[in-house]
Amino acid sequence: MIVLRDTLYMSFRRTFAAILLAGALYAADPAVDKANKLIADKKFDEAITALDTADKAKPKNADIQKALGQAYLGKADSLMYNPALPPRQKYPDALRAYRKVLVYDKTNKKAQEGISTIEGIYKQMGRPIPQ
Repeated sequence: MIVLRDTLYMSFRRTFAAILLAGALYAADPAVDKANKLIADKKFDEAITALDTADKAKPKNADIQKALGQAYLGKADSLMYNPALPPRQKYPDALRAYRKVLVYDKTNKKAQEGISTIEGIYKQMGRPIPQ
């Protein structure tokens, strides 16, 4: 009985230690946490700056890449749907931001639709599409 209890206790300790280690390995990056707060506060440029620094330190980190895509999407949408900005200012900047979203999230439908919309506007006006 005591041997069984000790065996169960040791098994529990090993399992608990493994869970703690896994949690530490997959803990969110502090830069991502900070950026998510900035994104929630609609401070997209600050979030992008913080994430760019983190991306240089940890290239190809999936969490950082995902957060960069979200930050650029927020920036693009805030430009695109800002009635105070004139079209000549918001469309080129929004288009660049939507394109950056696709660098980090190639299948983002909202960014693809935004690009299509802006390119369609330029085509209707007979103007070249900004790069």
